[in-house]
Amino acid sequence: MRALKQLVRFGWEQALSCVFPVVIFASLAITQIIPLPLLPRYDWLLIICLIMQWWMVRSGLETRDELKVISLFHLIGITLELFKTHMGSWSYPEEGYFKIFGVPLYSGFMYASVASYLCQAWRRLKVELVKWPPFLIVVPLAAAIYLNFFTHHYWIDVRWYLSALVMLVFWQSWVTYKVGGIRYRMPLALSFVLIGFFIWIAENIATFFGAWEYPNQTEAWSLVHLGKVSSWLLLVIVSFLIVATLKQVKGSNYSNKIDNNQFL
Repeated sequence: MRALKQLVRFGWEQALSCVFPVVIFASLAITQIIPLPLLPRYDWLLIICLIMQWWMVRSGLETRDELKVISLFHLIGITLELFKTHMGSWSYPEEGYFKIFGVPLYSGFMYASVASYLCQAWRRLKVELVKWPPFLIVVPLAAAIYLNFFTHHYWIDVRWYLSALVMLVFWQSWVTYKVGGIRYRMPLALSFVLIGFFIWIAENIATFFGAWEYPNQTEAWSLVHLGKVSSWLLLVIVSFLIVATLKQVKGSNYSNKIDNNQFL
């Protein structure tokens, strides 16, 4: 009975952390079924995302620091989208006023929603990292993973080598989290795989509702290739590494501030 209560508590905290992604998916479904007037669908999605982002900060669901992280991910996502659509990896076939080189601006919120989930889950579950690798290893690794999304179009795809390197670097790393006053732990590598898999499921839902379109989905929707899990896995790893590094830096600055105040 106690285990069931803990599972319900964990599910509730996860659900609260997923508010932004849920709103995006609900908006995709609603605007697909019920056409909205005056503006193209992509523009309405942008407006909905902007209002949702404003409301989350205004209501206190997100902090201003988390907004800064989410804005960073929006820029990272838009940059990747511009390149990938140019290379023909996927497309946004519908019309829209707020599009840059064929990429609707709402698409950046798809990446921002991942950051929103990570930030909120981190805060709600009081996440702590055990045996986190040095900064000089984590940052170049995250940069290499992100750059490979671009360079593999011109050079060899080293995603599997990078995945193996991630497993090697984080082999002894754990993530701990608190539910109902009890702290649990999980191998960090396992958490990467689980989040990547669930985002792949979300990607199938998103493409079904026309968020974007892969070349093999032009004629009719089909299941996103399972190989995309590796792409999302690496994207999740980059996201997690960025959020974790920023948390570490902020925590270090906060500790230094306390020490300085004590000294004074």
